[in-house]
Amino acid sequence: MRLRIAICVFALLSAVVPATAHAEPNWVESTLARMTLEQKVGQLFNVYVFGSDATNPSASDRAQNLRYYGLETPAEIVDRYSLGGATYFVWANNLPDPRQTAVLSNGLQRAALGSSGAPMMIATDEEQGYVHRLPAAATLFPGSMALGASGSASDAYRAAQVTGAELRAMGIHDAYAPVADVHLNPMNPVTGVRAYSDDPLLAARLTAAQVLGFQQGANVVATPKTFPGHGDTDKDSHVVLPVIDHTRAEWERLDAPPFRAAIAAGVDTLMTAHVVYPGLDSSGEPATLSRTILTELLRGELGFDGVVVTDALNMQGVRNKYPDDRVPVLALQAGADVLLMPPDLDVAYSAVLAAVRSGELTEARIDASVRRILQLKVKRGLVASPYVSENAAVRDVGSAAHLAVAQQVADRTVTAVRNADGVLPWSPAGRRAFVVGFDNVANKPIATLVSSLTTLGASASGLATGIRPSDAQIASAVAGAEQADLVVVLTNRAWEQVLNDPDKRQALLVSSLQATGKPVVVAAVRDPYDLAAFPTVPTYLATYSAAQPSMSALARVLTGSVRPQGKLPVPITALDDPSKVLYKRGFGMTW
Repeated sequence: MRLRIAICVFALLSAVVPATAHAEPNWVESTLARMTLEQKVGQLFNVYVFGSDATNPSASDRAQNLRYYGLETPAEIVDRYSLGGATYFVWANNLPDPRQTAVLSNGLQRAALGSSGAPMMIATDEEQGYVHRLPAAATLFPGSMALGASGSASDAYRAAQVTGAELRAMGIHDAYAPVADVHLNPMNPVTGVRAYSDDPLLAARLTAAQVLGFQQGANVVATPKTFPGHGDTDKDSHVVLPVIDHTRAEWERLDAPPFRAAIAAGVDTLMTAHVVYPGLDSSGEPATLSRTILTELLRGELGFDGVVVTDALNMQGVRNKYPDDRVPVLALQAGADVLLMPPDLDVAYSAVLAAVRSGELTEARIDASVRRILQLKVKRGLVASPYVSENAAVRDVGSAAHLAVAQQVADRTVTAVRNADGVLPWSPAGRRAFVVGFDNVANKPIATLVSSLTTLGASASGLATGIRPSDAQIASAVAGAEQADLVVVLTNRAWEQVLNDPDKRQALLVSSLQATGKPVVVAAVRDPYDLAAFPTVPTYLATYSAAQPSMSALARVLTGSVRPQGKLPVPITALDDPSKVLYKRGFGMTW
C-alpha cells in the first residue's frame, strides 16, 4: 500500500514534460509495414561505435570501427545495419564534452533516419556514482547506495530527474538505470554501491522513485537492471555464469519487489541478467535466454508489456553455453526485444536473418519486438524531435541549479558510524587538517576535500597514497599527520584488501597514522564495509562515493556545518565471521 501511495504522489508531483509535436497517428504501423526484413532486424540491435563525430571520427576511432565493423564511421555502421540504437562509452570517445556528444547524437540520428526512417534510441550506463559515463561538465550524484543511506524517495526522484535532463540535452534517451538488484551478498563483485540496499522494500521504493524521475521528470527511458535479480552471488557475470539459489518464494520476497515496483510505476524497459535461476527455471538456461523467465514470468505473471533489453551479449556469462551466432536467436525466442552489444555484430545480425529465413524465427516475432521499440521511440518523443540543440547541451549540462540539487542530495547521505572519542564535529578555524589515502583522476576526492575544508576555515593539505600505499608513501603520510590537528583517511574497499591481500596496505596506513597519536577519521568512499578492516578506529564515516558533492558533504559533516543524516543501508559484519553483525542496517549517528 505504501509503495502504491508513493508512486501516486510522485506521479502528481513530477515535473511536466514539455509538449512536442506528435508523430502521425499510424507512424508505428506504417513504418513497420514499409521496412524490409533487414531493416527490422537492424532495429533489434544496440551497439557501441567509436568516435565523437558520426561522419568524421579521428584516425584512431576510424581504425577501431574498421576493426569491429569493417566500416570507418559511425554513420556508415548505422546505415549498413539500420541500427535501432547505440550505447555511448568514454572509452569509445563518445562523451568528450556536452556539445560534441550532442553533435554525435545528431549525426547518428541523421544516419538512422536516412537508413531506416526510424530514429535511434541512444543509451549510456548513467547509474550515477560509481558507474558514471557523462562528460566531466555533467552533474554527478553520489549513487544508489548513498541514496539508500538517505532513504529519501524525493531525493532519488530529483537525482534521476536532473541526470535525465542532462542526458536528454545531449541526445541520450536511455539511462540504463537504476540498478534494481538487491545487494544481498557483501562479496558480490557486480552490485556493491551500485545497488540501494539489502532491504528489498527500500530498494523497491527508491527504484520506483527513480523510474518516475527519469521518465516523468525528464522524459528519458528508465531501464532497471538486471531481471530477475543479480544481488545474491559472489560471481561476476562479465566473466562467468552465476547461479542464484533462491527458491521461488525467496525470489518473491528478496529479488522481485524492486522489479514489481518499477512495473507498477510504468517503467519503459527492463534489462535481463546473465544468471541461472533454478528456482524460476530448472532448465539451466541463463535468464537472458529463458522463455520461462522473460515471457512466462516477466510478461505473463508480472504483466510487463514494455521493451526487454538484454544485458551486453559480449559478457562471458551468456556465451559459456552457446556460440555467438546462437545467443541472439535464443534471446529473441526467450522474449527479448533489444540485443545489446553482441561480440560480433555481423555474426549476430546475419544469424537472426538466417533464423527468420529458415523459419526458426517468424517475421511476426520480429515484428512484435520492432513494434515495441518503435512505440517507445514515439512515446519518448524521438520521432517528433530526433535532434537536440548543441548550444542547449552546453547550457543545461552541469548548470548551477543542477549542481545545487546534487549537493543538497549528497548532504543527506553521509553516515556517521563511530565517534567514540568525540572528535567530531571538528572546529576548523585556525587549525590544520591533513587528508590522505584513496584518490582518482576522475573525481579527485582528496583535492576536493582539501578545498572544501579550506573554504570552511581550516588550513588543509593532502597526500594521495592510493589503495596500495608504499612504505615511502606511508612515511610521508605519517610526517604530514604529525603536523596536523586532524587526519582524514579516505579508504576504498579496504575490507576486500584485508581478506585477499597479504600486505593489507590500507590497514597498515591507518594503523601507522593512529600511532602518531593524532585524531584520525576514516571515511570509506565506496563500500561501507571498510570499518570491519579497522576494528580499533574510533571515528568512522561512510560516503558511498568519491564524487565532488560527497566530498563537499563530508567536509560539512566533519566540521559540523551539516549534521550527518545517513543511515547504513546494509549491515556491517565481521570479516572473520559474516554472521557477526557489527552495525545493523539503519544505524547512523548524528551531532
